[in-house]
Amino acid sequence: MEELAVNHVEEIHEHLSQMVGQRVKVKANMGRTRVIERMGTIKTVHPAVFIVEVNERRGRTSRQSYQYVDVLTGSVELFDPESGEHIFTPLGNQSEEH
Repeated sequence: MEELAVNHVEEIHEHLSQMVGQRVKVKANMGRTRVIERMGTIKTVHPAVFIVEVNERRGRTSRQSYQYVDVLTGSVELFDPESGEHIFTPLGNQSEEH
């Protein structure tokens, strides 16, 4: 999966609209050094948020919503579950070269 450098919420929304039904790994910074990592499927996209359905213990599922702006700023990171590569380059990392 090709990593996409983004600088607009609309670009993230459009790309995720094409990914509905695909599995992703989500890493969300919840503040105060709390980081949550989950594997799930993109279920729906809305104008301001997208929904990821996560398989929980004992066969239960839950739905988590995330904002596109958090993907843009890097608070929420999305990864390809097979390769582990970022799906989007966060706003602050676009100009960095190694």
